[in-house]
Amino acid sequence: MGDVVVGVDGSPGARAAFRFAVEEARLREGRVVAILAWQLPIVEEPAPYMVGTPTFDVPVGETAGAYRNAAFDLIDSVLAELADGAAGVQVERRVVEDSPAAALLEASKTAELLVVGARGHGRIASLLLGSVSLQCVQHARCPVIVVRYPADSAPDTR
Repeated sequence: MGDVVVGVDGSPGARAAFRFAVEEARLREGRVVAILAWQLPIVEEPAPYMVGTPTFDVPVGETAGAYRNAAFDLIDSVLAELADGAAGVQVERRVVEDSPAAALLEASKTAELLVVGARGHGRIASLLLGSVSLQCVQHARCPVIVVRYPADSAPDTR
């Protein structure tokens, strides 16, 4: 009865990963640990290459507290939206000030399973940029499952 850790960032891929994590926790009679990682931005707008970084509606120049509060608001919103599917499964939420990959890799040290969503980037972009899911697959201390977008909603990566 171990933890099933899942990265939550508000994206469709992360929502699919959360649903998968809930079903795995149900089968394993464990709990879900939903993690949202955040960092203070170093640029005004997130660039397209900042994979796995949630976008918050916080004015530039705000304090770390404003970003932390926005992160809690985002994870609470996502978990409330997905709560019906998680009935009967204990869900712990964690908001961590760190990069998404680092936060998930740290949690993988004590997890039974790590579930991450694929953001839909093509092979070239993933090789050049190093996606969160790729980092987790390569460095996690537990098994990792990468949940892809449903085929009908996947972005064109040609």
